Amino acid sequence: MTSASSHGPDSPTPANGMVVNCIAYRGDGTRIGDVSLDAISDVLREPGTFVWVGLHEPDAPLLLKLQEEFDLHDLAVEDAHKAHQRTKLEAYGDSLFLVVQTAQVVDGNLAFGETQIFFGERYLVTVRHGASLSYAPARRSCEQAHELMRNGPSYGLYGVLDFIVDNMLPIVRDFREELHRLEADIFAETFKRSTVRRLYDMQRDLTTLRLAVAPLQDITNQLVRMHPQLIPDDLRPYFRDVYDHVFRVNESIAAMREMLAAAINVNLSLVTFGQNEVMKRLAGYAALLAAPTLITSWYGMNFTHMPELDRPWAYPLVIVVVAGVVGGIYTWLKRVKWL
Repeated sequence: MTSASSHGPDSPTPANGMVVNCIAYRGDGTRIGDVSLDAISDVLREPGTFVWVGLHEPDAPLLLKLQEEFDLHDLAVEDAHKAHQRTKLEAYGDSLFLVVQTAQVVDGNLAFGETQIFFGERYLVTVRHGASLSYAPARRSCEQAHELMRNGPSYGLYGVLDFIVDNMLPIVRDFREELHRLEADIFAETFKRSTVRRLYDMQRDLTTLRLAVAPLQDITNQLVRMHPQLIPDDLRPYFRDVYDHVFRVNESIAAMREMLAAAINVNLSLVTFGQNEVMKRLAGYAALLAAPTLITSWYGMNFTHMPELDRPWAYPLVIVVVAGVVGGIYTWLKRVKWL
């Protein structure tokens, strides 16, 4: 880790790319500028100021540094370092610790990540792990709303949660469009193993996505109704809006899972129906072959006295009888649509 003392007071500590941003704000929501990690305590000595820190897969020493600056709880810091936590919201005294699952399409595949959020009255720290977009757009959007940034880090928390949830809507929309593209293969007469495999992969990804989104309903509901010391009443409608977005994403995922399950069942039913049709045709042709085989097998027996053997019209008669039987069977099979 690069020492913070080698940078100016308005420059963030690179920390090998683990520190994405470290920005100080005044009490009126205006931006002071980038600060180093060592300068955080100096900024917080000024009344009304707060700091927004963004980290990407930090190591233990960096988290310990932030723990010293913000007096973070040991268990929360441990969870942030290990990652792979369930989606949750935990209160530690006058601060909150949130774990939120994130999703991102990487090289055409759905990848999942995790964001831990330390939230206090004068700080907001986001820790990203795995597949996750940068929260720089959310921060810029918050900075443009000067009146709302007066509420401090709570508005930044809203911006981050809203950014995470809104990025999940296009993912569900892409799944719906891909399902429409697969409909031609689903209803095709020929069976494609790759189609069923893709439908299964989509359903698996949506199930994992639902597990990531569903707990957010409880978290946002808590932020709407609880923690008055951290969430001003003016911002509760904004967190309620995030709750509505989470609910809509969750409902869309549930609908898509049902559609995918139906598509898989329809595809397998059509395959089974096609196989039955083939078996019916094979059985029909077998019946056509069975009739002449049965009749002619009688004349293959080496008995001395056989009917019509000494009659000159016997052979043509047998041919006519065989043709008549076969024609009758064929007509009946066509009528019942087996051929």
